[in-house]
Amino acid sequence: MNNELTIFENGQFLAAFDPVPNMDYKFGTDSECAMVLPRSSGADRVHASLHVKGRTWWLVDEDSCSGTFMDGRPVASEPVVGETVIRIGTVEMLLIPDSGLENEEVKKDKYEEIKDRIYEQLLNQINLSRLRRSRVDNKELEGKARELLRWVIAENEADLAKFSQLQLHCMEDEIIQDLLMLGPLEPLIEDDKITEIMVTSHNAIYVERKGKIELTNRTFRDQAHLLRVIERIVAPIGRRIDESSPLVDARLPDGSRVNAVIPPIVPDSACLTIRKFGKDVFTADRLLQYGSMTPEMIEFLRRCIKVRKNLIISGGTGSGKTSLLNALSAFIDNDERIVTIEDALELKMQQEHVVRMEARPPNIENRGEITIRALVKNSLRMRPDRIIVGECRGGEALDMLQAMNTGHDGSLTTLHANTPQDTVSRLETMVLMAGIELPLSAVRKQIFSAVDIVVQTNRLSDGTRKVTSICELNEMKGDDIEIREIFKFKQTGLDYSNHNKVLGYFTGVNEPSFMEHMKICGMPLDPKWFIPVRFQDDTDAVRQNKAEGSA
Repeated sequence: MNNELTIFENGQFLAAFDPVPNMDYKFGTDSECAMVLPRSSGADRVHASLHVKGRTWWLVDEDSCSGTFMDGRPVASEPVVGETVIRIGTVEMLLIPDSGLENEEVKKDKYEEIKDRIYEQLLNQINLSRLRRSRVDNKELEGKARELLRWVIAENEADLAKFSQLQLHCMEDEIIQDLLMLGPLEPLIEDDKITEIMVTSHNAIYVERKGKIELTNRTFRDQAHLLRVIERIVAPIGRRIDESSPLVDARLPDGSRVNAVIPPIVPDSACLTIRKFGKDVFTADRLLQYGSMTPEMIEFLRRCIKVRKNLIISGGTGSGKTSLLNALSAFIDNDERIVTIEDALELKMQQEHVVRMEARPPNIENRGEITIRALVKNSLRMRPDRIIVGECRGGEALDMLQAMNTGHDGSLTTLHANTPQDTVSRLETMVLMAGIELPLSAVRKQIFSAVDIVVQTNRLSDGTRKVTSICELNEMKGDDIEIREIFKFKQTGLDYSNHNKVLGYFTGVNEPSFMEHMKICGMPLDPKWFIPVRFQDDTDAVRQNKAEGSA
């Protein structure tokens, strides 16, 4: 017996197909789904997914409103064992898995063999380089490729007769993605629930979903295929990658950050990492929705930005620094002139008067490099009201501090640091990297004079991202900078019954020293925000967190 999925609505037959192993199938009302369900069924746009991995079938509910049910019980993510009835709204699916693995593998191998053959035939028929040089836009290029592909498919009609229309449709999309787009990465780029894509070899692609890393069943055809995709990413923005320049930072059209490393730096295989950015602008409302901050913390930072306090957002890799910077930058008034400086353009400013500048690596002759530091210096001549540096990594920190100290108040930047105290130490180190011999006491005075607020972000053990501390640089004691904590997140434990979810609560710690200044500027701060939350012990906090979660 072959694998079979038969779909009914209210007892009426809708469709049946024979899923191919090692592929993903989405079910919903969206036209892009593998199986489009009637809108009358009550299904979401993308309601559920079926992941077919060899003999194992895995049913996943895609955070649907009405839930996905297997044999009458709700499921989030579970393997399908034996003959099973899946229900989505008014739609029922009868799934009958094959009992023999060998037939599945033979079918998969045949599918891949025919797909590879058609791909090679299409490559022989189409001159991509010539079409791209003729400046055909992407939509027209895809149309021409699909037209030619259907002609090639018709030539292989006899071999394709055993496959369903759904499988042929999937094959056509996969070939076009391999030819013109990012191949097996394309569906991962489109999946909004994925925040990071990590390719460690041509046959191992990992993703981060909801803060957790998982291995996908998608692969590249071979090492050459992976290298072609990397070149396709870096070429449009004038970057290059080859043996003489084996690593590169780039970006996708949607602003997602890309890092690629190829041999000989990585002797085993090329490595590609994509930090995805959501299609929607990250806002303060989403910070509240995700539980990253409290309304009081957001309002405090909004008022600090309004009165032009200088902010540094610090945190580890993947802790949400850039997303937080995007959200906070929305509090800048629309009538201000903003200059942004980045290694690769990532920030999505919502104001109208914005000048975006991007650093440039050296060319093949090792000339033409434009560093972040050079751009920071140049920005001072551009009459900015605010300077926003995507990330300080080196000597540009000195120029950034000087800008903050010479009339460019209200500037924002990010840097890598694990604690607010580490942030100050990192700034000291980066200033010294500028190559100017300064006594440490002078560097610290420069930092204290320039920086007002440090916002610390962290990715916690359960994958959630939170603002764990908001501090001010309070005063100089001798040559040391005293840091006063204003808000913090206190972790109280883990909820082992709920995937080790981190338990804890946000609390005020101290009133900032500039309460009077904020009042004079028309942005008074409520003293109640900074009153520490008192629990009898951490058990009370755990109990409260569980109550909030169930609510």
